[in-house]
Amino acid sequence: MKRRPRLIYLAILLPPLVVVAGAWWWGKQEKARDSRFDAWIVEASTRYQLDQNLIRAVIWRESDFDPAATGLAGERGLMQVTPSAGQEWADTEKLENYRETDLFEPRTNILAGSWYLSRAQGRWAEADRPEVFGLAEYNAGRTHARRWARDLPKPVAGAFIEKIDFPTTKKYILDILDRHELYRMHPNLSVRELLWGKVTGYWWRWQERRSLEKRKSAPQTRNALPPSSQYA
Repeated sequence: MKRRPRLIYLAILLPPLVVVAGAWWWGKQEKARDSRFDAWIVEASTRYQLDQNLIRAVIWRESDFDPAATGLAGERGLMQVTPSAGQEWADTEKLENYRETDLFEPRTNILAGSWYLSRAQGRWAEADRPEVFGLAEYNAGRTHARRWARDLPKPVAGAFIEKIDFPTTKKYILDILDRHELYRMHPNLSVRELLWGKVTGYWWRWQERRSLEKRKSAPQTRNALPPSSQYA
């Protein structure tokens, strides 16, 4: 009779322990997987004068370090670069053998996405935080970024973010800024931090896909999409 309470306790405690152990194991595997791209992130950072942690944060937010990721607007790879943006990068770099499928190759994708983001950020060199304005362009396009900045007396990031009327773009920027700060303060993320980042990333990427599907179903005039645009 004494064994029955022990069996009950074991039946109650064992499933959560199995879940925790499984999550920990998965987190360790994901941490090792994510670090595979570090050398190419450093290369892109040096070539295009971008903060390494910013590139890493964009990759986390766009694809969760999945080089095979695809978007509803044709985005591809780690930084969710569109074929048109990739071709523009290839033309600038004078790459004769470039193909659209190369965007699924991690190094190519990181270089193309970093080039595009660096160019966008460079247009806002006079801003207090050019990366905020560059991220807005990267996600929603130059036309929208200029619209949000139009009535500002000065290009100040805080006021600019308040002007953004696309909730998912605002959340996109804030998520990346938070992740950038996390990478800066904790270069070697704990498994717990990594797992939480993945859970929140999955949630917001799902939300953005829903938002894009709704916007696509509504009549509108379409412009060229930025590399990771959620909007036409």
